[in-house]
Amino acid sequence: MDTTKKNSNSGKYSYDSTQVSSDMAAFWTLTESAEFREIMMMYRCAIREVQTKFEVLDDELSHRRNRKPIEYIISRIKRPESIVEKLQRKGYPLTIESIVQNLNDVAGIRIVCSFIDDIYDIAKMLVKQDDVSLIEVKDYIRNPKPNGYRSHHMIIEIPIFLSDRKQPMRVEVQLRTIAMDFWSSLEHQLKYKKDVPHAQDIVSELKECADVIAKTDAKMQEIKNRIYLDEMRIEDIWSSQEETS
Repeated sequence: MDTTKKNSNSGKYSYDSTQVSSDMAAFWTLTESAEFREIMMMYRCAIREVQTKFEVLDDELSHRRNRKPIEYIISRIKRPESIVEKLQRKGYPLTIESIVQNLNDVAGIRIVCSFIDDIYDIAKMLVKQDDVSLIEVKDYIRNPKPNGYRSHHMIIEIPIFLSDRKQPMRVEVQLRTIAMDFWSSLEHQLKYKKDVPHAQDIVSELKECADVIAKTDAKMQEIKNRIYLDEMRIEDIWSSQEETS
């Protein structure tokens, strides 16, 4: 909620007190309502549903492949102030209906995997489930962002079962390797540091680090493939049998 404006005489920024009051009133009207608390509860339920799906896949694949494809899972609900800021920035109304219709990342879950092929395997298995609808995919592993960011993003829609109805909810899923998550977490911290000298040099160095990490991921995938060659052949046989059955 940017309510500052520049004074042409002093060159300094001042606050528009009327706009501040209006924004704060809109914020509290939305976020303190019973409807807002209910929709946040529903997003938390959606995260639990999705997390359970990934945990079940991890248990099954651990049994079949003798190794865990998922290292850890992190989830979050977008903060109320972040929800309001994004709605305002994009010019959407400050309503519950607007949140549901226009924001796909209120509920988010991050799945951190061991290897790159684990990411694509698990993503494919998830969207094959008959209660999961795939809304959008952004593959930043095959098509990294200019700054070097790599991750596999999906927006999915799943049902949650309440006492009186079934409600479809959207969740943003991010799948990364450990190395991708390491780089992203540190880059996120560093990019919000203010007044950094030689900022452009640091951006270039972070991009170089991302490229090195990508090569490391690829090399680790190659080594893993050599070690688990026999298991991969068995998995291919199982997969082909499931497709023909």
